[in-house]
Amino acid sequence: MSATIEIVEVSPRDGLQNEHVILPTEAKLELIRQVADAGARRIEAVSFARADLVPAMADAEDVMAGVDRTRGISYAGLVLNRRGLDRAIAAAVDEINVVVCASDTFNRRNQNASTEESLAAALDVVTGARAHGIFATVTIATAFGCPFEGEVPLERVLDLAVRAAEGGAQEVCLADTIGVGVPTQVRALTDGFRARSAAPLRFHFHNTRNTGIANALAAIDLGVTTLDASAGGIGGCPFAPNATGNIATEDLLYAIERMGMSSGWNLATLLPTADFLGAQLGHPVPAMVSKAGVFPNS
Repeated sequence: MSATIEIVEVSPRDGLQNEHVILPTEAKLELIRQVADAGARRIEAVSFARADLVPAMADAEDVMAGVDRTRGISYAGLVLNRRGLDRAIAAAVDEINVVVCASDTFNRRNQNASTEESLAAALDVVTGARAHGIFATVTIATAFGCPFEGEVPLERVLDLAVRAAEGGAQEVCLADTIGVGVPTQVRALTDGFRARSAAPLRFHFHNTRNTGIANALAAIDLGVTTLDASAGGIGGCPFAPNATGNIATEDLLYAIERMGMSSGWNLATLLPTADFLGAQLGHPVPAMVSKAGVFPNS
């Protein structure tokens, strides 16, 4: 296989936002520097959420002020509404990611709005971002299942994803927010979306039930070339019981490299980041390759 896989590194945002330890700005910038040194070219660096609700992201402006702008890296910020977009524009992000939850109950608990209200707000954000030349992604969260409602109907997810694309999103990301997905769902969502839209498709997988890498490889087998991953496998959702984290960037890199695909990353350079994160957070990170090492080891 000769495909090139683009990895969107999400550890500075999705990875850190729910940790009990809030890292100082300098540590976040060091994490961003390390993943950039390893090859990251799209990094979700910050979230422009309210500081009282997501205190780990309270220094979003300071982080964006400190990132290296000379390396051709696209820095993304999570945005939920126009106020967040205004902050993102002022902070000079390169791209924004706005989230809509397919489960109405989850959306109300996470964003204090219905799914339809959040979709309308998301499309307003997309329009505003594109007017400022900022690349816009819409992520459909809980696309594989909801901790409150259980199964989320496939057609509901596809309807939201297609409407996001029709509303101007330059990329649509489908997220397994609580880590319940399996490869058959990846296929159904991919095939269903492509039958309705030509917009670029991206996936975001959590590894709560140890299916994250299997889902990522299923997406790749279906021709998807953009995937989210988090160094060390850190991250999780506050509404996901027993969450273990995102799929680990190093684990995904190992798999795709052994399969003959490229990514532009250097796995050996990335591996020490797991120890850095473990030291900063005060606990081991869930990634496997950083513990076991690469093969062959030469």
